[in-house]
Amino acid sequence: MADPRFFQNQGPFTLTELAQCCGAKLSDESLAAKEIHDVAPLDRATANQISFLDNRKYVKQFTETKAGACIVHPDLAEQAPAHTSCLLSPLPYKAYALVAQAFYPVLTAPSASAIHKSAIIAETATLGENCIVEAGVVIDDQARIGAGCHIKANAVIQAGVELGDGCQVGANATLSHCLLGKGVVIYPGAQIGQRGFGFAIDPAAGFFTVPQLGRVIIGDYVEVGAGCTIDRGAGPDTVIGRGTRIDNLVQIGHNVQVGEFCVLVAQCGVAGSTKLENYVMVGGQSAVAGHLTIGTGAKIAGKSGVMRDVKPGQEMMGYPAMPIKEFFRQVASLKKLSKKGKKKK
Repeated sequence: MADPRFFQNQGPFTLTELAQCCGAKLSDESLAAKEIHDVAPLDRATANQISFLDNRKYVKQFTETKAGACIVHPDLAEQAPAHTSCLLSPLPYKAYALVAQAFYPVLTAPSASAIHKSAIIAETATLGENCIVEAGVVIDDQARIGAGCHIKANAVIQAGVELGDGCQVGANATLSHCLLGKGVVIYPGAQIGQRGFGFAIDPAAGFFTVPQLGRVIIGDYVEVGAGCTIDRGAGPDTVIGRGTRIDNLVQIGHNVQVGEFCVLVAQCGVAGSTKLENYVMVGGQSAVAGHLTIGTGAKIAGKSGVMRDVKPGQEMMGYPAMPIKEFFRQVASLKKLSKKGKKKK
């Protein structure tokens, strides 16, 4: 059970209500009124809790679970214990996400405005209805905050920044030179819109800063993880497409174009002027060089170093990154060579 100090349970719900909220079908309609009080993992769930099975690796746990209900693919429902009611879904993990959100809403829109007395809000700034502004927040001149936004402690919204409706900005985040769509979530400590890493070099006189004159444009329902840095463009804008999810500690350089529904995992970096088309996935601690195009649906495995364009749908791995089958062929070849070397000795 989730710790009530941090998470507020909205249950109980009947199986019918849960099935409706996640688009699942009940395996036994006679149990439609059965009440479920919480979510829990398969191996810890009890009679008044619901769990899910998405990975066939955990089928044994499913057959032994004490859960009162379980979300499962129709193909596996027959293996459920007699006491476990099934909610049938072709996408059990998605269905579980929606059920868990019913018990523990991810984002709750403020029902009334609340501005902490220590917040500093410029007279020329605009706040929509039902915004929460916590202690120590600074909102500068000409900033525009949409309705239902929540700005958490010590966040700084610099001059001219715009937030769409229903945005959340985490504690100690700083937003400058950026325009956010609706429903954007910025986690604590993120730095959005800082100047990009741009300078000219004179071997005799040193470095000369190049003004970074672009912005950061963030589409609707993007999430930007804790400690991320997204540089503003040098001339063209840096763009993050609708629905993209960025994990903690990701660096995105100036002029980068990230498409819709991309995933960038922790500690990866994308260098300036690279374009990621839609549905690209970049694994943790990967590095993508500048001025490249990563095609739609491409996947970059963790710890890879991408130094050239990637075709749509291609899977890459290694340093330097190469097609994943080629990478594993090389690994297999090295293994064979290593064994031969040992035999000679």
